[in-house]
Amino acid sequence: MIPALLACLAFSGILAYADITAIKSEPDLNRRSELALMNADEKIDAARQAYVDGNEAGQQLAIQEVAESVTVCYEALGQTRSEPRKSKYYKRAELKVSALMRRLSGFRDEVSFDFRPNVEAVLKRLSDIHDELLSDIMSRRKQ
Repeated sequence: MIPALLACLAFSGILAYADITAIKSEPDLNRRSELALMNADEKIDAARQAYVDGNEAGQQLAIQEVAESVTVCYEALGQTRSEPRKSKYYKRAELKVSALMRRLSGFRDEVSFDFRPNVEAVLKRLSDIHDELLSDIMSRRKQ
């Protein structure tokens, strides 16, 4: 069952975007935003695994890539010509960033006090982007 699912995902091109530079080169801006959010979710898992393994450098890189992925998502959505109020991609991004913030808050509570400022900085960045997404969705289009 699992190998069939992985083969299906690889065929659809989802597993081909395991790195942020490949995601940035995705020509479809809406797909780029979704892939960036999927990458951010995976990097939280990678940061948690690096923490369990005692790999501080890997943990730091994964946490920084979470912030970069969410930034790529927001920038891609900003480059689309769609109206945020009517775009399902904006709404999906808002929900997913909210879920990422909850996961990151849980991770912040697990890590040592020495690493918490790093996680809190990324959490602040996600919170800022979440607020911007909400503002874009709730406001009228600027003329």
